[in-house]
Amino acid sequence: MKVVLAGATGTLGSALLPRLVEAGHSVVALTRSAGGARRVADAGAEAVLADVLDEPGLLTALRGHRADAVIHQATALTRTPVAHRHLHATDELRDTGTAHLLRAAEQVGATRFVTQSFFLGYGYRDHGDGWVTEDQPFGELAGDEFDVHLRSMRSNEDQVFSADGIEGIALRYGLFYGPEPGTRKLMDQARKRMLPVPRPSGVTSPVHIEDAAAATVAALERGRGGQAYNVVDDHPLGFDEYVTALAAAAGAPAPRRVPAWLLRTTPYLHALMVGTRIRLSNAKAKRELGWAPRFPSCHEGLAAVG
Repeated sequence: MKVVLAGATGTLGSALLPRLVEAGHSVVALTRSAGGARRVADAGAEAVLADVLDEPGLLTALRGHRADAVIHQATALTRTPVAHRHLHATDELRDTGTAHLLRAAEQVGATRFVTQSFFLGYGYRDHGDGWVTEDQPFGELAGDEFDVHLRSMRSNEDQVFSADGIEGIALRYGLFYGPEPGTRKLMDQARKRMLPVPRPSGVTSPVHIEDAAAATVAALERGRGGQAYNVVDDHPLGFDEYVTALAAAAGAPAPRRVPAWLLRTTPYLHALMVGTRIRLSNAKAKRELGWAPRFPSCHEGLAAVG
């Protein structure tokens, strides 16, 4: 396929771009910088300088291009967010950026659209001990400060599923980790004993960045229009276990344990590490996409990073 890839030099885009090329797809990669364009060219793709939030500039940059599909991987995150404000730019990319990319898809003649969604769209709360599947409510507002993020995640998916002439697919990725800047920063913090273990801890559902990229190629090729897929590894785990695994992979001392209430000064981080308990099922992605994670848990995946 001929594919337009937004966010080609981001955390997931950097892992996805070479996989798309290796799979035989022709990629037009959107980037905002000359340095990004060089990285795109080195990966064997065609670079187009454009800002997803500048609709006229985006459409002008893509004038004359034709494509079968658009993949939206644009975010503004370079690390694990600590405060709500760290997500506002990504919220805008999910709202306005998705609308602009859908107009770009219409212009280039694309009929498939794969978008980056996120597991916390199910809600920043305790989901109990059962598996969370794609059939459960997504983007439901809770009447608190998290609604702005939930609204943007829901908007992203709704726009893609309802676009005329588009087979829209949403990938609800788990917590990214792997050979990428965010994980390496956390490992460096662990070496300095600056990454504590909160007690009690929440439960999270991670996914290795290379497994997320492989699932994206599978969704492009085999995903069903109008469907969402959870993209996570096989083993959810407590955030205390996750931080301990990060420290072990970094060759760091055992992390300090702190009472969870100390994180309340950073409400978003507290919700992520303490307040949310979520065990995502990846059964649908395995069944329909023919995908399975290379790293069944973060223990194997982080060992490969370290």
